[in-house]
Amino acid sequence: MIQRFIELGEGYSDIYELLEIAKRNQDRISHFLVLYTVKNGKEVCSLVIVLKPTEIGDFQPLYICREGIPNPQKKTNKRFELFQQAAETYGHELIELVVKPSDQFSDVELYYQHLIGILRMNRYIPSLQ
Repeated sequence: MIQRFIELGEGYSDIYELLEIAKRNQDRISHFLVLYTVKNGKEVCSLVIVLKPTEIGDFQPLYICREGIPNPQKKTNKRFELFQQAAETYGHELIELVVKPSDQFSDVELYYQHLIGILRMNRYIPSLQ
């Protein structure tokens, strides 16, 4: 199985694309994730929608808006509220995790491999087959 993060941006206007992906793929949604971190001294979060793997090709996309949304536990914001409403609308609870920031990795791909390992270990996505 191939599991890959697909980065849409940092969560400004691209949050609407993330929500549209959820709307168009309601039957494929596996999880709504919130990844909390501290980056450059600011408490932020990444929003992720995990889809179920494709039937043909065994590909599992994880759409992400990376580290651009203020931590909603510290400061409420409309973008997070929209994400939370989408999760409720489609019958999912938010899964919240605290992770290292991406700037602690030499490459964004290494960061995504780290996150995939965490998600596999916690059984939010299937392990390698």
